[in-house]
Amino acid sequence: MTDFSTQSVSASLRLAYQHRPGRGPTIVFLPGYASDMSGSKALALDAWAAQNDRALLRFDYTGCGQSGGDFEAQSLAQWRDDALGMIDEVAAGPVVLVGSSMGGWLMLLAALARPEQVKGLVGIAAAPDFTAWGYSEEEKLAILRDGRIEQPNPYGDTPTVTSRAFWESGEMLRLTHAPIAIDCPVRLLHGQADPDVPWAWSLRLADLLRSADVQTYLVKDGDHRLSRECDLALLLSVVSNLMEQLET
Repeated sequence: MTDFSTQSVSASLRLAYQHRPGRGPTIVFLPGYASDMSGSKALALDAWAAQNDRALLRFDYTGCGQSGGDFEAQSLAQWRDDALGMIDEVAAGPVVLVGSSMGGWLMLLAALARPEQVKGLVGIAAAPDFTAWGYSEEEKLAILRDGRIEQPNPYGDTPTVTSRAFWESGEMLRLTHAPIAIDCPVRLLHGQADPDVPWAWSLRLADLLRSADVQTYLVKDGDHRLSRECDLALLLSVVSNLMEQLET
């Protein structure tokens, strides 16, 4: 992919992004761990936005995709700050955040940091606090001892690496120990055949959110990625309905 713009996040580092103009609020897609803005869900949202004159922003976190930086040196806090920078500097107005897996954690952190700008949230297998529950005790000890671990990647050829910098940052930014002070509309999609993020986490998240406008959609045979044609159709329907609600 070469048709992207870049945004400076430091004197030597720039993030890659694609910003489609249109009616707001701007939809901002937040990818999952080690993913980027060219995944099927991001592209489906982009095509829908083009057809419906909706503003949409996709970007790659530091160290991911087309953006600069060393992946293993990054932290959850850095990627949260990447998202906030994109919201502030590129979207520069009201936004609806769509977060996939780890992106669902980041959307919550961004909504807490920018409550006036964030008008709605859509989580896809949202995975807040997965540094706490997504690793065994042996894996956590290995991360602390060795500075990193490698795990088989069911979605690609290269192993998934978790660094100590990322894991420790995640532990500092955990949210699900108390009510979450987010009041905007929230939509949560989750596959009940998800092998990576238990679908019960979406129910727990719905319970913890302070917002009274929270809806959870469970797909009985859906996997973690929710990228089948029927899953993408559900996502687009949910996003479309939420955008229409925000306009009334």
